[in-house]
Amino acid sequence: MEPQPDSYGRIAYRDLIAWPERLRREAPLLQRALAPAPSPRVLDLGCGSGEHTRFLNSMGFEATGVDASPSQVDSARGSDPGGRYLLAGLTELKGVLEAGQGGAICLGNTLPHLCEEAEVRAFFTGLASLLLPGAPFLIQLLNYDRILDCGERTFPVVLRPGEAEGETKVFLRLMTHHGGGRITFTPAHLVFRPGSASPLEVSAAHDVPLRGWRRAEVEALLRDAGFLCAEVLGSMTGEAWSPASSDLVVLARRPLPGS
Repeated sequence: MEPQPDSYGRIAYRDLIAWPERLRREAPLLQRALAPAPSPRVLDLGCGSGEHTRFLNSMGFEATGVDASPSQVDSARGSDPGGRYLLAGLTELKGVLEAGQGGAICLGNTLPHLCEEAEVRAFFTGLASLLLPGAPFLIQLLNYDRILDCGERTFPVVLRPGEAEGETKVFLRLMTHHGGGRITFTPAHLVFRPGSASPLEVSAAHDVPLRGWRRAEVEALLRDAGFLCAEVLGSMTGEAWSPASSDLVVLARRPLPGS
């Protein structure tokens, strides 16, 4: 099979997120969700550059980060040489991971990269076969009920300090809707140099096909794979979900025998 192009090799996503602040916000929910894990072995699925994997390890877990992007896995390994990071897609988990895992997280809008229902089914059923009874599975994606119903086409612009004095990194995210939940996501990294001859330069941009999965679809596919949907939230800070929520966060778990 020919290697697939790495869509995430051109933008330094680690530099575009305020990770210490984000992890502080998410820590209470992560701790609560994973507290019942029947084993310290947990999975960070769609781990990117490994920040959540390292955070889980700092909490006392034995985390394995998994991502389909070679550049993101290389970045994670470079920052955490002692960590465990695997290059694999979400539909390939059963072939690369051991059974007996105590829990899993899949955060950061990773699920929409699976554009077909068959792919999501393969992901959820493969993961279910790896998790111990009672193992929690925390999944977070954007609230596509809101995005699709409102036809939203962009997210707030992210500004970060640039490499040179006076420069600003600009992270722009656009969406093109095609119907049926199909979206072309176009993240772009620009450099703003006020007062220069070329004040705004596109450093990198690419298109990524996504599928906006609605709450009802995610819950139904989890149940079909044998998960119990224990809780649905509207953000990683624990607010109740509503059609206007920023995110869809589902805390599922593998059922215990007899439950």
